[in-house]
Amino acid sequence: MADYEIAQLNVGRAVAPMDSPQLKDFVDRLEEVNALAEASPGFVWRLQGDNGNATELRITDDPRFIVNLTVWRSIDDLWAFTYASHHNQVFKRRFEWFERLATPNVVM
Repeated sequence: MADYEIAQLNVGRAVAPMDSPQLKDFVDRLEEVNALAEASPGFVWRLQGDNGNATELRITDDPRFIVNLTVWRSIDDLWAFTYASHHNQVFKRRFEWFERLATPNVVM
């Protein structure tokens, strides 16, 4: 077991409100993707609100700006979930649902 864990935070601004038809596929897959993360090797914790995900948590006045915060046992575990699991199919579609930001949107 490592002497550390890795936290990753990513932010995004949705192209439309969460309850819009444009984000329906994204919202419909949140529960599936969160369950996949929680069942993945190395998963430790994820930020979530009363709705079971972090889409309702506000860190700005903009309701379309959302955050995702997770903790993993290692960078390799996070990489495997992000790119080598079914999450990859959702990740590939991110720009259908989120604006391309001019600044970095991920920190570890």
